[in-house]
Amino acid sequence: MGNMNQMLKMAQKMQQDLAKVQEEVAGKTVEASAGGGAVRAVVNGRKDLLEVKINPEVLAPEDVEMLEDMVVAAVTQAMEQAEEMMAEAMAKITGGLKLPGIM
Repeated sequence: MGNMNQMLKMAQKMQQDLAKVQEEVAGKTVEASAGGGAVRAVVNGRKDLLEVKINPEVLAPEDVEMLEDMVVAAVTQAMEQAEEMMAEAMAKITGGLKLPGIM
C-alpha cells in the first residue's frame, strides 16, 4: 500500500510540475518571419497570435496575394515553434514520455 501512496504522491508532484511549466512557457514568445523578413509574427506559448508586423515596402497593391501568403507562412511557422517550445518544456518534466491529455 505504501508503494501506491508513493506513486500517487509522485503523480501529484508531476502534475504540479507540469502546470508550472505550462504557465512558464505560456509567458514566453517565439517569433517567425516570411518573405525574407517582410512579414513577422509573434506567438506565445499558449499559441496566441500576439503581433503581426508587415514591412511597408511590401504593401504594393499588386502584391496583396503574395503578402497574404507570407502572413500565413509566418503565423504557421510561429505556431509550430510555440508547439515545439511547449513540447520541449514538457519533455523535461515527463522524461520524454507521451502522457495522455498532456499536449
